[in-house]
Amino acid sequence: MKSKENLFGAYVILAGVIIALVLGFFQASIFGSRQDWLYAVLAILGVIVGSASVGKDSRESTTFLLASISLVIVSSMGQDNLILVGNVGIKIVVILNALLTMFIPATIIVALKTVFSVAKIN
Repeated sequence: MKSKENLFGAYVILAGVIIALVLGFFQASIFGSRQDWLYAVLAILGVIVGSASVGKDSRESTTFLLASISLVIVSSMGQDNLILVGNVGIKIVVILNALLTMFIPATIIVALKTVFSVAKIN
């Protein structure tokens, strides 16, 4: 059962990354100025990822938290420098913002699950 949960979480992450890439590369041409619903979908996917991708194994949650926190920190801190690259940099910033929209809720949920499992009195 655990492997099916991880597989579901992996597919949700893959869907979110694909949405983030599509949003970054085709933001102005396809979606126009109305992209709010895509960010809402990414946030909902983030909640699903946080709920489904990490089981009760502390190694899984530690690995997920380390990777997602690294992604969130580097994505948010590196955006100022990427804007200087020009048009390509702006597309990368949009992709990173979309990934942040998905991974921030997932990271919060996994962190809360980990804190509650550590604080659980046996």
